[in-house]
Amino acid sequence: MLLSTDRNDARGAGAAADAGGGIGDDGRPLVFFGGKGGVGKTTLAAATALALAEEGRRTLVVSTDPAHSLGDALLMRLGDAPRRVAPNLWAAEPDADAAVRRRVKQVTDDAYAALPREIMPAVQRHLGHAAAGPGMAESALNDLLIDTMDRVPGEWDRLVVDSAPTGHLLKMLHMPALMTPWLQGLARQREKAVDADRFAAGVVGGSAEPEPDPLLGTLNARRRRLERAARRLREDAAVHLVLLPRRMVLAETERAADELAGAGFHLGPVVLNQVPERPDAAVVEAVRRRFGACGIRRCALSEQEPTGVDRLRGIALERL
Repeated sequence: MLLSTDRNDARGAGAAADAGGGIGDDGRPLVFFGGKGGVGKTTLAAATALALAEEGRRTLVVSTDPAHSLGDALLMRLGDAPRRVAPNLWAAEPDADAAVRRRVKQVTDDAYAALPREIMPAVQRHLGHAAAGPGMAESALNDLLIDTMDRVPGEWDRLVVDSAPTGHLLKMLHMPALMTPWLQGLARQREKAVDADRFAAGVVGGSAEPEPDPLLGTLNARRRRLERAARRLREDAAVHLVLLPRRMVLAETERAADELAGAGFHLGPVVLNQVPERPDAAVVEAVRRRFGACGIRRCALSEQEPTGVDRLRGIALERL
C-alpha cells in the first residue's frame, strides 16, 4: 500500500510500488501498530485505516492506549462509540475508566446471582480495590477489543488498532492465553463446590435434577471467549512494529519482535518512521538485516505535523 497525496495516483502507484501486499493488504482483518512511545504509531494507524477505507474496505480504527491521541491525529473528538470520519472509515477511543466501571458492575451482578448475600459487602470492597489497581484499565480495554474483534469481518472489513507502547501491546496480546488457565482453575474449583452441594442435597433428599450453576456458566463462557480471542490474534492479526532510525529504538523493537514471534504472532512489515534525508546508514543497514525477511516500509520525516484527514492522506510508505 502506498499512501499518497493524490488518491487516484495512490491506487496505481501503490500496486506497482508495493506488489505482493502492503500494510493491511495481506487478507488479515486485524491490523495492529505497536512500538516504543513517541515513534508515530497513532499517525500511521490513522493513515493506514484511511487508505484501507479509500480502497473500499469498511474500516474501524480504535485506540487501546489509555493515553489516547487518535482523536488528535484525526482532529476529531472521539469516544466509546465508533464515529464516522470519512467514507468507509470509523474511529473510536474507548474510555478506560468507563470500561472499568462497566466491568466491575458485570462482575458484581454475576456475584449477586451466585453468592450468598451476607458476603456481598466484602466482595464489593474487594472489587473497589481491584478497580483502582494497576493493569485494570488495560484489562478492561482488552475486553472491549475482544468484543470489537467479534464484529470483524462482518460489520467492518478491517480493524486497525493503535496500541499502547510495546510492553502494553505484548501484555494485551498475551492476556487471553494467560487468563485462560486461571479461568479454567476457577471453573474447576467452582465445579467441586457445586458437586459437593449437589451431593449434600442428594443425601438429604434434594432435587434429582439440579439447576445449572450461573457462576460456573459465566466462567466457562469467559474461558471460551478468551480461547477464541487468543486463536484469532494468532491467525487473523498482523502486528506492525514502528521504529525510528535510532539505535536504542531499534534494540527495543528487536526484543519486541522476538517475543511476538516466539508467542506465535504474525509480524507484518515494520515501519521505519520519520526518516531524515541523511539517516544513520549503520542503523538503516541494521534494520535491513533484522527485518528484511518480514518487510520494511519507510516513511520520510515530514516538515508539517500530519494531522487531519487531508494530511494523513499525504503520508507515503515506501519499500526500503
